[in-house]
Amino acid sequence: LQQRRGFRLSVPAAIQVTVRDALNQALDEELERDERVFLLGEEVAQYDGAYKISRGLWKKYGDKRVIDTPISEMGFTGIAVGAAMVWLRPVCEFMTFNFSMQAIDQVINSAAKTCYMSAGSIAVPIVFRGPNGASAGVAAQHSQCFAAWYGHCPGLKVVSPWSSEDAKGLLKASIRDDNPVVMLENELLYGVPFEMSEQAQSKDFVIPIGKAKVERQGTHITLVSHSRPVGHCLEAAAVLAKEGVECEVINLRTIRPMDIETVEASVVKTNHLVTVEGGWPQFGVGAEICARIMEGSAFNYLDAPAVRVTGADVPMPYAKILEDNCIPQVKDIIFAVKKTLNI
Repeated sequence: LQQRRGFRLSVPAAIQVTVRDALNQALDEELERDERVFLLGEEVAQYDGAYKISRGLWKKYGDKRVIDTPISEMGFTGIAVGAAMVWLRPVCEFMTFNFSMQAIDQVINSAAKTCYMSAGSIAVPIVFRGPNGASAGVAAQHSQCFAAWYGHCPGLKVVSPWSSEDAKGLLKASIRDDNPVVMLENELLYGVPFEMSEQAQSKDFVIPIGKAKVERQGTHITLVSHSRPVGHCLEAAAVLAKEGVECEVINLRTIRPMDIETVEASVVKTNHLVTVEGGWPQFGVGAEICARIMEGSAFNYLDAPAVRVTGADVPMPYAKILEDNCIPQVKDIIFAVKKTLNI
């Protein structure tokens, strides 16, 4: 009616936002919202973060809220866990999750187990975040995916975003959660722009931890993935659609607790399953998904064995051509789909 009378309705449209900027927005909004929230890690303050995730936050919030630490993961992670035990809300950044192994005792034995060992009297509301998995040209000691490592441990929640909307909504939800949360980002996604909806632009936007998202509807086969390989699955699905194969692509978003119900519902519809991940095959995220499907009622709907697409079972090589062959590519997903469908 207003349009008929000559008024122009102003409706905020979706905008393009990089994953880096989405994470920065989430940190900014949560630091502003709750004075108990603070960020600490190597170079997060004066340098604006090794990957510029914390750009501008030190100038805005000062030394007590955005804290540069020495290069000592065990030390500053212990400080962060202790602060969480007295109901501050630390965001502990690892320059890469490979370095979190220096602090894995603090993450597992202190943060993850304290609520249970104190019979619920001591909560540990902390977020451990940073880039996870393979980047490019950084070799074996900087390329491990920790989704299966941390997803194995009770007491932790583990999230693994793909898009900018994932990154913002999951980080805000993680900071507000009263449990320790491990947030596994991907360095190669930081500069990638994604469309962010009007809803996601709100300061109140959060994505529930433990809920997967169907990124593409399909009827012939289910592809389940998390983090950067979700994009590979969508690319593979677009190629296969031209050949008449419609793939349903599920973005897990959360590793623990895992939304197996969404996966089961998709398998019941498509009767086929392929899991895709950048981590090693043995005891991986895909292995867990396959086991859960086999143990549940959706197993009766499978028309072929579930197939896993994973990283190669070797330490990451430095040479680019070897590195490319160690990480799942779009062609590998297409091959797995055709093998599963016997086409």
